[in-house]
Amino acid sequence: MKDSIVVERQIQTDEPRNISIFGYELVREILLPEILGKDTPEILYWAGKRLARKFPLSDYDQLVEFFINASWGQLNIKHESKNQIEFELASPLLVSRVKSKAENFFQLEAGFLAQQIELQKEAIAETFEHPAKKSNIIHFTVKWDKKDQI
Repeated sequence: MKDSIVVERQIQTDEPRNISIFGYELVREILLPEILGKDTPEILYWAGKRLARKFPLSDYDQLVEFFINASWGQLNIKHESKNQIEFELASPLLVSRVKSKAENFFQLEAGFLAQQIELQKEAIAETFEHPAKKSNIIHFTVKWDKKDQI
């Protein structure tokens, strides 16, 4: 019996990548809702939280880099206060989801942000999404309460 061979591949972040918008949307907007049904938003939110637990990030820069590497878009902090952070997410892949009448298309990202901030702030956090249809940008508000420490 032959030994198995493990091949490690280094992925360079500056290497140009092409992502099929059709393929991305096919899975994201058609297949997942078909499989998950009416519970799609809730399941995607909790799936995002689960992903964040598998990929804990220690700071904002790592969070931005993760969003880029996951092809979720460019994430920016717009405002931070004592108990909340407002993020803005922009990407060409967001255009059709923002313009559609469907709600809760960004629950995967929202759950991911909630869990990352929860880990970083050591307090229970929740994220709310706010699609801006005219600008093709998504705003997320992550709120936490230091009284609800983890």
